[in-house]
Amino acid sequence: MTCRIIRSSRKTMSLVVKADELIIKAPLQASDAEINMFILKHKAWIEKNLNLAAERKKEIDALEPLSLEEIQALAEQALKIIPERVQYFAPKVGVTYGRITIRNQRSRWGSCSAKGNLNFNCLLMLTPPEVIDSVVVHELCHRKEMNHSEKFYEEVLRVMPDYWTWDKWLKENGDLLMKRMTR
Repeated sequence: MTCRIIRSSRKTMSLVVKADELIIKAPLQASDAEINMFILKHKAWIEKNLNLAAERKKEIDALEPLSLEEIQALAEQALKIIPERVQYFAPKVGVTYGRITIRNQRSRWGSCSAKGNLNFNCLLMLTPPEVIDSVVVHELCHRKEMNHSEKFYEEVLRVMPDYWTWDKWLKENGDLLMKRMTR
């Protein structure tokens, strides 16, 4: 495991576990002794999350990549389902949109261009329907706010009050799906 300390103008310390790396975010003025005490205080949490990250890595490494035929089938399915969901939610958000494109991406679930064109990942077909809807609503709300401001999320939650539940599902499971994209 590697340990990285990131100092910034923040006021508090925090910990982040990524695969086999521990990241400590600390205020500029925090001493090495204070950082070490913080690490010791959170030792149980660090060990638990490093173990979870190691298990997750094993799961990901064991996944079989999708074949080109499977990816094509997902894209065809997405071409049927996602435009229907966009058409359903656009009036609820109160926006119009341009072209809808389905892609097989390794890092994004959706995007919205300044012209109102929408892109969606075909891997959404491997998620619960509510996740698909949450991504659709997210991208449509960018037609009103091209950022991730408080105002943007107010709009998302107005249309989909349980958005955070499905966003969390995608954050917890999305990397497993993305890793199945043919390498």
